[in-house]
Amino acid sequence: MNHLLLKAVAMLTVIIFFGDTSWTMEACSPNDMEALMSFKNGIQIDTSGRIEKWVGNNCCKWDGIVCENSTFRVKEINLPGFISNDEGLFQTQMTGWISPAIVILTSLEVIDLGGLIGLSGMIPPTIGLHLTNLQKLYLYGNNLTGSIPKNIGELQNLQELALQENRLSGSIPLSIGRLNNLRRLLLYSNQFSGIIPYSVENMRNLVELDVHDNALTGKIPNKFGEMQALEKLDLSNNFLSGKVPSSLTNLTVISVLYLDTNYLEGTIPFPSRPGEMSCLAFLRLHNNHLVGNIPSNFGYLVSLQRVSLSNNNFEGTLPSNLGNLVSLTEFYLSENFLSGQIPKSIGQLSHLIMLNISRNLIEGPLPQEMSSLQNLQTLDLSFNHLNLSTIPKWIGKMSSLSCIYFAGCGIRDQIPNFLQTTISPIQELDLSMNLLNGSIPSWIGSFNQLYMLNLSRNNISSYIPNSFRNLQDLSVLDLHSNRLTGSISPIFDIEQSTFGGSLKFIDLSDNKFSSGIEEISLRGQCDIHFLNLSHNLLKGKIPNTIGRMNFVNSLDLSFNKLGFNLPEVLENLTSLEVLKLQENEFNGNIPIGFLKLIKLKELNLSYNLLEGEIPEGKPLIDFPRSSYCGNKGLCGKPLGPCKL
Repeated sequence: MNHLLLKAVAMLTVIIFFGDTSWTMEACSPNDMEALMSFKNGIQIDTSGRIEKWVGNNCCKWDGIVCENSTFRVKEINLPGFISNDEGLFQTQMTGWISPAIVILTSLEVIDLGGLIGLSGMIPPTIGLHLTNLQKLYLYGNNLTGSIPKNIGELQNLQELALQENRLSGSIPLSIGRLNNLRRLLLYSNQFSGIIPYSVENMRNLVELDVHDNALTGKIPNKFGEMQALEKLDLSNNFLSGKVPSSLTNLTVISVLYLDTNYLEGTIPFPSRPGEMSCLAFLRLHNNHLVGNIPSNFGYLVSLQRVSLSNNNFEGTLPSNLGNLVSLTEFYLSENFLSGQIPKSIGQLSHLIMLNISRNLIEGPLPQEMSSLQNLQTLDLSFNHLNLSTIPKWIGKMSSLSCIYFAGCGIRDQIPNFLQTTISPIQELDLSMNLLNGSIPSWIGSFNQLYMLNLSRNNISSYIPNSFRNLQDLSVLDLHSNRLTGSISPIFDIEQSTFGGSLKFIDLSDNKFSSGIEEISLRGQCDIHFLNLSHNLLKGKIPNTIGRMNFVNSLDLSFNKLGFNLPEVLENLTSLEVLKLQENEFNGNIPIGFLKLIKLKELNLSYNLLEGEIPEGKPLIDFPRSSYCGNKGLCGKPLGPCKL
């Protein structure tokens, strides 16, 4: 009898609490089932096939659903976009929307719908009022719109909130500061505007705050430094202004600090004594309006690995104790007003792989101690006041150096021969805007890993060596504004590497080349995006092979002596945005196929011998008269009407 009584009491309890006598502990709560089916009905496409398996009454056994052991209430929805199997990690996709009925699942602790790409809709507006047990909310990498509900602050148990990479907008609600247990707040790559709410300062357990790539304005809250658990702070790529709060130096465990690409001003509050910000490894402050010197206490940041202070208004000399930053691997200081000499202590940065001090006021000579940087791979000293006269020979003995940028450094005479015997194969070489003369050495053709070569704006004469045909990995070639003569054909006869890129950028303009255009064979050169052969002495006919440059965006053959008809194959260059053929001797009609060049933004056919009617239609009628003037036989819009 007692057994029957207990059974009856248990059934009555179920009826009171769940309102449905047909529900048993072996099946789902009817409310949970209703909510899950509403979610399923909102999904049109699920490439993983998980949702279509949601059948039957026991939702606790459905893919991605986890229930509580005692109550069988749904506590987790795990349907992430990234799924791993025996073949590795792949991304699935859901197209549809998040049903607001998901808030009926009041026992939920985890929602993981991140990285599904096509999932749209809004964050359920009453999420903070119903899902009070929620600990983790992952909705990142979708197509969500709308704003963050103001009641988000009611989710007192929330530990991780990941809403990044959506199209969410509006302001960050003030109530978000009530999430006292939150450890990670990820809102980056959305369209949020307004200020960073001061209430964020109350989130004392926050380990990571990332709001980069939004449209946030105003100042950085002054008390950010009181968020003692903070390890990563990324406010970059916004419209923040004002000064960098001095309280940030109190962040004792901060390792990542990204404030770049804003409108911050004033000086940097560097640590005032050793031990402050001792864990800081990654610092980005570039693209701001920061001023002042880089003081000696910059050397207190002994854990720094990557630092970018580029494109600000820093001035003065580099601190002499720069060598204290023994963990430094990348150092970017370009586009400031730094002066004086590079300190000798820089030779102590044995882990340095990238050094960029370009576009400053740094003076020579370079310290011999730089030769100790045997892990340095990239060195950019371009556009300073170095007046080197010649490249130091110790450059060739740096065992890892492969990218050398010495543009505008006052280098004279010929390209030094020791560069052909560098320990590390040269991949990028920029000696532009110097005072180099003589010829291009044929040994450059032995640089079998050369990707970029810029010798422009010098006084180099002679011709392009035939050995250039061996530069299989060459992608960027800039020789403009020299006194080069002869044929351009070696450039267009390069045997491209199976693994290397094809030439994409070629600028041979403002030289004295006279031949080779008809010999362009474009062996593997169909990936050219930019080609400038203007201001030379080229003669002859544009070859039909030029029609194979399917990806070219800019083609400039102006100010030469090219003639004959404009080749009809130019109509195949449908990616063209700039076409300059002025000041040549082209004759005949403008091919009607030019109307296919629908991406064309700039056209100049002036001062040739063209005749006939300009083909009527876009884009040709959109260009001004100056694009066609100087062709006495040419008529039609935008020029005068053709005579009958």
